[in-house]
Parts: sequence; structure tokens; C-alpha cells
Amino acid sequence: MSSATKYRFEELAELYKDTLLKNVIPFWEQNSVDWEKGGYFTCLDRSGKIYDTDKFVWLQNRQVWLFSMLYNKLDKRDRWLKIAGNGAKFLAQHGRDPDGNWYFSLTREGNPLVQPYNIFSDCFAAMAFSQYALASGENWAKDIALQAYNNVLRRKENPKGKYNKSYPGTRPMKALAVPMILANLSLEMAWLLQSDTLEEILDATITEVMGDFLDPERGLMLENVAPDGSQVNSFEGRLINPGHGMEAMWFAIDIAQRSENNNLINRSVDVMLNILNFAWDKEYGGLYYFMDINGNPLQQLEWDQKLWWVHLESLVGLVMGYRLTGREECWEWYEKMHDYAWSHFSDMENGEWFGYLNRRGEVLLNLKGGKWKGCFHVPRAMYLCFKEFNNLGTKV
Repeated sequence: MSSATKYRFEELAELYKDTLLKNVIPFWEQNSVDWEKGGYFTCLDRSGKIYDTDKFVWLQNRQVWLFSMLYNKLDKRDRWLKIAGNGAKFLAQHGRDPDGNWYFSLTREGNPLVQPYNIFSDCFAAMAFSQYALASGENWAKDIALQAYNNVLRRKENPKGKYNKSYPGTRPMKALAVPMILANLSLEMAWLLQSDTLEEILDATITEVMGDFLDPERGLMLENVAPDGSQVNSFEGRLINPGHGMEAMWFAIDIAQRSENNNLINRSVDVMLNILNFAWDKEYGGLYYFMDINGNPLQQLEWDQKLWWVHLESLVGLVMGYRLTGREECWEWYEKMHDYAWSHFSDMENGEWFGYLNRRGEVLLNLKGGKWKGCFHVPRAMYLCFKEFNNLGTKV
């Protein structure tokens, strides 16, 4: 670490842990748990007031995972296990269709609203029930985790199935989101999988992410490619999602640590640095939500917004990359990202972080949770950054 740094590892570890335990988790504990009907409210305004009671299955499962993970890895607080169980039991009863596919959204009472049109509900169900099974020791939770995971494996070649809007055969494409989340999910499921099965899946996902989706000339992660990994000159084929790229790279680093694969660690760090140099808004700061690899206009009208999760996943990746490589550029970017993220997204007065800023960094939506933002990216990043800085502090 440079002698000119503004931050000490021990102080950063304390910042992330205190924010997690005294600011972020209390916000969700106090405002989101539906003790009457089960599950969680995620549509919360700045102060935590509920403004809609629909329940989105991605976010329900993510909150089960989060409280189970904290119980398993940070502190065995009975309240955390009870909150996780409140969601797990609600989802076990209401979350799936008769064929075992996970719905996208439910009413407050658990009646289905939106069909199971994407496997990401299944992905987060597998993560959630795996952690909850570890926390609770309940065999039924373990069974649900494996059923959801097998759903993901079965559907990964066609994630949306009959709900896919694309005309078959004209321009087939595959998305980075599928292998990147399968890589992370498989690590989550490691205790439930045969070791040879786990290694085979991890190797395949890393090969696909670092081979098919990585532009070899510019070192950037493409969001969509043809099934054979070739690039497609279209809106979708030129799309860069900087947040997905950063998240995918720390997933890759997490896998590489298991086998001390320093080559993969350094390649992943290279890609992160390429993404940051490409996607940083040099006028207003922060990372763009979407970009075109060739600099063409985008079809996503929200392309220039600054989103909470993009910056949080970047913080995780940068501190992880710095701890493992010691590369000065990682630390320089960490400080830059830290200053932007903590000064623009964090709400120390009301708890949690804002999710959506305009390009200038002004709050665009005065909410802490909704259809897409729940109890996941903020607390997960707080926990992971605390852990990374705690480990760095012990090295000094």
C-alpha cells in the first residue's frame, strides 16, 4: 500500500463492519420482515416505509440467503436465523409452480403474480436454501436447494424457456449472466455437491466466461455473444454491462483462490482494470450502467445512470484483487471508487444505500428497495469488504 494512501486497513474493516451491523442490517430487520404473512417487504422508501407489498422471488430468496449467511459466517444470532426462516418457509410454500419452477413475483399472501420466466429465481432459491439448510440443519431446505440447482443446470441453455421472446434461429445468443452466476452458485452449493461434479462445473464456467465473453483485443466483458462465442454486431452483441463484468471477475478470483491459480487471478484483475478505465465517467465520476463496446448509441435509455450494485461489486473486486496481487493500480482505483460510492449512495441518517443516481450523481429514486433492489448487494459487499480488510490488516 502506498504511503500516500488516505485509508488504513483496520479503519476500513471497522467502517464496513459497523455499517453492516449498525446501519444496513437494522434497516432491514426493522422495516422489511412480514411476520404476519411470511417473507419480506422490499418496496421501502428512504425512511423504510412500505409503499408496495408485492413480493419478488429473486429478492425474497436473496434475503433468506443474506441472513442465513450472516448467521453461518459472522455471528449466530437467533434473530437472524428466525428472519431467514420466516422467508424460507414462506417460499417453500408459495414460491414454486407445480413443476418446481420458481415464480418471479407473488402477492403479499403468496399468490403467484408473474410466471417463472427466468432461471435466476431458481439460482437465488438454490443459494438461499443451501445457506438456510446449513444454518438450520433442516433436511427439507437441503432438498429444495438441490432441486432448484438442478433446475438451473437443466435450463441453463435456454434460461427463459417458453417465455423467451426471441424468434428461434435468426440470431441466437447467450448471456454472460448465466455462466457467471452458475460459477458463484456452484461455490455456494459446494457442500452439497460431489467434488468432481463441482470442479467440472467450475472449470466449464470459467472457460466460458474468460473465453467466449472476453473480447481479446480490448480485454472487456461482453454481455451477449453467439452460442459459439463469436461476437455479434448488434445492440445486444456490442453491449457492455460494467457491473456484471466486475462481479464476474471477483467470482473468477474467488474460484481461482481455491486452487491458487495466480494466472487466473491476474487475468481477472487485468479485466477489472480494463473495465474501470473504459466505463468510468470522466466528467461526473462513477461507472456507467451500460455501454457500447464501439461507442455507439445505446438502446437502454438508463445507460448513463449510476447504480448502487455496480459500485459495490467493484469495491469487492478491487479489494480482493489488491489483497491477492498487491497491484498498486487496484488500490488507486479502490480509493477512487470508495470516495465516489460512500459520498453518493450511503445514507447514514436513515440507513442503507440509495440505489439509483442520475449521471451527475444526484439521487434519482428516493427509495431503499423495490422490484430489483433488496437486502443483498449492500450487506453482502459490507461483509465481504470487512472480511478482506480484516485479512489485509493482519498482514501489516
